[in-house]
Amino acid sequence: QVQLVESGGGLVQPGGSLRLSCAASGSIFKLNVMGWYRQAPGKERELVATITNDGSTNYADSLKGRFTISRDNAKNTVSLQMNSLKPDDTAVYYCYRMQLGREYWGQGTQVTVSS
Repeated sequence: QVQLVESGGGLVQPGGSLRLSCAASGSIFKLNVMGWYRQAPGKERELVATITNDGSTNYADSLKGRFTISRDNAKNTVSLQMNSLKPDDTAVYYCYRMQLGREYWGQGTQVTVSS
């Protein structure tokens, strides 16, 4: 019912910035939650941030102040601005959407932070 496509991942040096974007298509409902999760090698998937349709945000405590989530309801997109990146931010980042009690996931985009 919902397809999510991420973009913007890549290789960045420590201290650098990246901006990830995710576009939703399919059966779109106004009341929803979108966000980002990530999974590093050998680690479990973890919350990065979520944002509701009315703009309420929730961040992982360790990422507050460095990462900022935003959305454009007209475009059905969600973005993640990542600043002051660290090597341990390296992970596959997955776009997330929840609507009508169902969860949807993107295919993931690789973010690598390395010199």
